[in-house]
Amino acid sequence: MVRLEQETGDLLCRAGLTLGVVESATGGLISHLITNVPGSSNYYKGSVTAYSNETKIKVIGVKRGTIKRYGAVSSQVAEEMATGGRKMLEVDICLSDTGIAGPAGATPVKPVGLFYLGLAHRGGTMSQRHEFHGNRKQNKRSAAEAALSWLREYLTNIQ
Repeated sequence: MVRLEQETGDLLCRAGLTLGVVESATGGLISHLITNVPGSSNYYKGSVTAYSNETKIKVIGVKRGTIKRYGAVSSQVAEEMATGGRKMLEVDICLSDTGIAGPAGATPVKPVGLFYLGLAHRGGTMSQRHEFHGNRKQNKRSAAEAALSWLREYLTNIQ
């Protein structure tokens, strides 16, 4: 069976597209999985781990007002992270994530395991909401795999 990260890499190569990532709650795990693939330098340009709100604002370009209005864990922030990362990294596609890996950080409306993923491309930006139910490490892994699965689905649909 072909690994998910290998498959997404093959799809990116075939499409002639470049990829970047802006990570928060996954802490670099998406980038780690991507760069485990030999030849990933042909399509992967880099990443930013924007863990703090200030880094999201100052480095990536997320609007302070967006975080204040919707919270750092929101579809709006995930989309702004992906859009800002796409511009900053000068890539065709940028993935992003923001979430609550656990065990702390939950609120009544945002449980542990809640993640938002963002995907920015030439045509616009989208987001997805996911809820995972593992421990911290499992939630991070699930979010990273969900991001790569979504990328694979997106790339399959554009070809």
